[in-house]
Amino acid sequence: MLNVRLPIVASVCLLAGQLAHANVEVTFVESAPKDRFILHNTSQCALNDLTVHLDLSNSVGRLIFDTTATGAGVEVFQPFEVKKGNLKLISASEVKDGDSTLSLSIENIAANDSVSFTIDVDDTLTQSELGNIRVSGSEISNALIKITTKGQQTSAAMFDNKGKALVSLPSC
Repeated sequence: MLNVRLPIVASVCLLAGQLAHANVEVTFVESAPKDRFILHNTSQCALNDLTVHLDLSNSVGRLIFDTTATGAGVEVFQPFEVKKGNLKLISASEVKDGDSTLSLSIENIAANDSVSFTIDVDDTLTQSELGNIRVSGSEISNALIKITTKGQQTSAAMFDNKGKALVSLPSC
């Protein structure tokens, strides 16, 4: 009887492992003077060799990155800075003031762990909920986050009105 159960249990465990989905929850946190983007791996498997593309151009608040004292941003500015994890900017050597996109390379995110970076984000609306130097969750709505895995599969999600986006990646 025991010999019959072992293959069944092993098959069920193998099948469950194959069906594990990898999700990344991306959160925008408005904070003065630095805004924060957190990418949290909510899956039970490590994610390796990811490329992340963040595009604010279709956001409700017409958001931009404010990285220098002069240019398109308003008052307070902050350049791109890694806060946690093995990630680096790959779209350019730096994010330029007024840019609305950036791309990152993430070496790895352990299961149920996160990586993060800070940068200043401003809206460009003539009338905005919190003024141009602070961004509400609703102003980041419709911004796009795309993640490409090392297998070259790309998944995307749009931010909601609470500053969150859930990217469903292929099974791990």
